[in-house]
Amino acid sequence: MIRTALAASALALFASATAQDLKADAAADWKNLKPLYEHLHANPELSFMEVETAKRMAKELRKLGFKVTEKVGKTGVVGVIENGEGPTIMVRADMDGLPVVEDTGLPYASKKTQANRYGDVQPTMHACGHDVHMTALIGTLRQLMDRKEDWSGTLVAILQPAEEIGEGAKAMIDDGLYERFPKPDFVLGLHDAAQMPVGMVGYASGWALANVDSVDLYVKGVGGHGAYPHTAKDPIVIASQIVNSLQTLVSRETNPLDSAVVTVGAFNAGFKHNIISDEAHLQLTVRSYSDETRDRLLKGIERIAKAQAMAAGLPEELMPRMTIADPYTPATYNDPDLSVRAANAMREILGEQAVMETPPVMGGEDFSQYGRTEDDIPTMIFWVGAVDEEVFAASQRGEVELPSLHSPFFAPDAEPAIVTGVTAMTAAVLDLMGE
Repeated sequence: MIRTALAASALALFASATAQDLKADAAADWKNLKPLYEHLHANPELSFMEVETAKRMAKELRKLGFKVTEKVGKTGVVGVIENGEGPTIMVRADMDGLPVVEDTGLPYASKKTQANRYGDVQPTMHACGHDVHMTALIGTLRQLMDRKEDWSGTLVAILQPAEEIGEGAKAMIDDGLYERFPKPDFVLGLHDAAQMPVGMVGYASGWALANVDSVDLYVKGVGGHGAYPHTAKDPIVIASQIVNSLQTLVSRETNPLDSAVVTVGAFNAGFKHNIISDEAHLQLTVRSYSDETRDRLLKGIERIAKAQAMAAGLPEELMPRMTIADPYTPATYNDPDLSVRAANAMREILGEQAVMETPPVMGGEDFSQYGRTEDDIPTMIFWVGAVDEEVFAASQRGEVELPSLHSPFFAPDAEPAIVTGVTAMTAAVLDLMGE
């Protein structure tokens, strides 16, 4: 009993020392990470156009001793380093910015424009914090390289393109991510949170983010003069009935304990006051968690659209046409065992109150693709608070409103957010690969 107590005491002291060392080292490394972060923030690139970003990240990986392969999944980067026997852990960060004009007032704010993959010149901004993700990944790898005696196995670092259009993860997987490189036993990722204070980490066990489908409905009609509506079949009226009826898919056809969203984001029809158009175009975003709920919602949209057209007396050849964007973004499922284990490791370093379980959200993330292969690899993505503590406190008092992700005003409190991300991710990897 005495030996057991001494061993437990020694382990506690070791964990405490490790926690202090890691937190201090991550904080001290900010002076090295700050220039990288500010460079990335000031120089965002759009989806599948991350050429210079990929070059810079490949350079950072090579400096750390990784064997680097570029142009995986168009602009993706993969780095591999082996450190003895043990599990293979993949850590992921996404690289692309958004077509948003930055209005943060930061001294290193983006003033960039870029031609997207279709040739359209657009403003660019890291309005979703992918610059935070990339910098935190490099910081994590720096900590792990300084602690090679504390872990054993193979570390795979990936810099993923095109998360914002939901295609980058699949592009890397289709380009042989799991065949050309060591197949991971676990995949970890992080995302900054625009509604959480710095110093905090949040995670969901199980469903974490939703299926995301973009649906287009083309509602046909018979055009005519606005003064003689009885001679036409008005697609605006039909489409309006469809919009109203779609709400019952959630309110009356989905279990109240399940989660679903059907939002009509755009309604376009007609050109002039006195002309009845011959078509209306509806654009929908559809969110769900389970594949069964997703299937029911999509079939329900098509059913309701056709039923309303039939009720208006349209013939079969004028039934609405529905298209679903492919690929869609599948729901993200955090493996429960991995989530609990990683969260406990983070609590050991950051403290019990700094890591909390949070509800799933209806946003989407193509990080989900890494666990959707035939191998059923356990994955986990977690949230890192990005809001200045005083600003967050003011928002809780109702004095200010926090800008959301994708807002031109979103400006992470970079230093504490990145340092917390580095500490949390390093703690999780060390726990999975620790000797």
